[in-house]
Amino acid sequence: MSIKSMHHVGMTVTDLAAAVAFFEELGMELEGKAHMEGEFVDGVIGLDGSVSEIAMLKTPDGQYRVEFSQFAKPDAIDGSSHAPINALGLRHVAFTVDDLDDTLARLKPHGAEVVRNVENYQGMLKTCYVRGPEGMLIELCEYLT
Repeated sequence: MSIKSMHHVGMTVTDLAAAVAFFEELGMELEGKAHMEGEFVDGVIGLDGSVSEIAMLKTPDGQYRVEFSQFAKPDAIDGSSHAPINALGLRHVAFTVDDLDDTLARLKPHGAEVVRNVENYQGMLKTCYVRGPEGMLIELCEYLT
């Protein structure tokens, strides 16, 4: 048996509205929001008495999704959200963009900061890491050819 496809990547945030606004500015589309609590949810995530709000966003091509969760109960704990790229665990999500400079300009009012430089790889790829809401690392890639 093998997987059919990737369904989504999940991230926990303390400000759901800011995360949604940032990723909508990036070009993702909000599929929906939901209030989550009860035995079913607790059984899936392994936290008794959990209460959260979630938002699911999809890429414009509909292939990929990012789910953001904001917990009311239990309180969120710091999972090293500002860890460097070499820290163990999920560290970044990468997106292809049409125009990297324009994307960075649009994301700046949402708190985006380039980690170090925008780099050009052999005239084929322009790329950088960006810190987004709550320290999330996002790689942005513009193919030049």
